[in-house]
Amino acid sequence: MEKVKQEAQRVGFVQAEVDPFLDLFAEIEQLKREKRAIILAHYYQDADIQDVADYVGDSLGLSQQAAKTDADLILFAGVHFMAETAKILNPQKKVLIPDLNAGCSLEESCPAEAFAAFKAQYPRHKVVSYINCSAELKAMSDVIVTSSNAVSIVNSFPKSQPLIFAPDKNLGAFVSKVTQRPLVLWDGACMVHEIFSRNKIVEVQRQHPAALLIAHPECEEAVLQLADFVGSTSGLLKFVQTSPAREFIVATEPGILHQMQKTNPEKQLIPAPSNQPCACNNCPHMKLNTLEKVYLTLKYEAPELEMDRSLLEAAYLPIRRMLDLSAELGL
Repeated sequence: MEKVKQEAQRVGFVQAEVDPFLDLFAEIEQLKREKRAIILAHYYQDADIQDVADYVGDSLGLSQQAAKTDADLILFAGVHFMAETAKILNPQKKVLIPDLNAGCSLEESCPAEAFAAFKAQYPRHKVVSYINCSAELKAMSDVIVTSSNAVSIVNSFPKSQPLIFAPDKNLGAFVSKVTQRPLVLWDGACMVHEIFSRNKIVEVQRQHPAALLIAHPECEEAVLQLADFVGSTSGLLKFVQTSPAREFIVATEPGILHQMQKTNPEKQLIPAPSNQPCACNNCPHMKLNTLEKVYLTLKYEAPELEMDRSLLEAAYLPIRRMLDLSAELGL
């Protein structure tokens, strides 16, 4: 990530005044047509960015869209590892990211050199890595997973095959529990999902006794034990859509609430409280992207994400295996 920050400083962001009366939605739509561009956005982006995107999804859906797009230009409204994945799947295309400093606390919790030394301790193990990691870590992996497909892909390995799961210890522990197989876990975590307060959630449950608690598996076990449903970002969205319940306490990054409310306007959605007085369960990296930056990035086609060719090729194989396995498993 340090190299990314240095690159961000070198490239800089296009400094331009944006007319406050400019219709950014209309301007972005026009630029997309002119440049044959597609905007991919994660559920954790601000509502305006989600509304201007061509596709909004979780990591698996975004990877699948990136793999099949015929657009000439990809603007990825998310964090750096997501844009990297799009570039890995589209090495000949220009991939843009509104802010090169949009990193990931989970990615940063697993430095490539430290993981290489960790992996060397387990020569018989295959490496299953959560997509929320650097390209360097992906290149050391046998297969990439997302929270949508982690259980199914881990189950695709023979029981006799020992596995390392990196970098998220909470998701890894959840997968281990569901699959009932031991996993060697790297000690990494997402700052957003670790900050939820079990005690405060219990208090919200007392105030809303009919509400169901739904949680992302990156949350700590103490929170997951309270949950009525645990699932990926897209899984949480689908659960709210199909459940007859009218109230939900949502334990994940609150950006997802925008899509939940759009598809379920009659239901009450309550963000799970954190253990801090601030709105710390908003991902600060995701929120570095703004609609103004999306407009400027698309207009000037900068900052562009560039990657070393050998790293790009090495990281492609485990991502491709994930996509192929997901297709085989109907995910």
